[in-house]
Amino acid sequence: MKLATLCYVKRGGKTLMMHRVKKKNDVHEGKWNGLGGKFEAGESPEECVIREIKEESGLRISKPRLHGVLMFPEFGEKGSGEDWYVFVYTAEKFSGKLADSREGVLSWIDDRDIMKLNLWEGDKVFMKWIGQNRFFSGKLVYKDGRFAGYSVEFY
Repeated sequence: MKLATLCYVKRGGKTLMMHRVKKKNDVHEGKWNGLGGKFEAGESPEECVIREIKEESGLRISKPRLHGVLMFPEFGEKGSGEDWYVFVYTAEKFSGKLADSREGVLSWIDDRDIMKLNLWEGDKVFMKWIGQNRFFSGKLVYKDGRFAGYSVEFY
């Protein structure tokens, strides 16, 4: 089981996205994602998301807003997938200067253009939930790298 965070940093109608094109053997290769990553020992979800955004972008976020938790069963390379639990955030308050990322190319994308990007199919589902102002808990299922469906509860 893996614990991770995912964050969409927002500013003036745009969202900071990463085009995953730099890392070898990346399950996300060629996809556009928000920023985030795996927990380190002893970290809270907030500590993890703040650290990951700093590492991946150079930005120091404050007051990240938790929107929900997602579960991805057996996600990853075929035969080696693990269950992932991902805490999903947005952040509108940040400081610092955008830095180069070793995992991909960072770009501020106009919010109305995000769904046109090469996203995971499940991302297109849960990104809509972020704007609904309800906390969500969901499961997104992929089989052989293809989106196979989801379940969700809203609170």
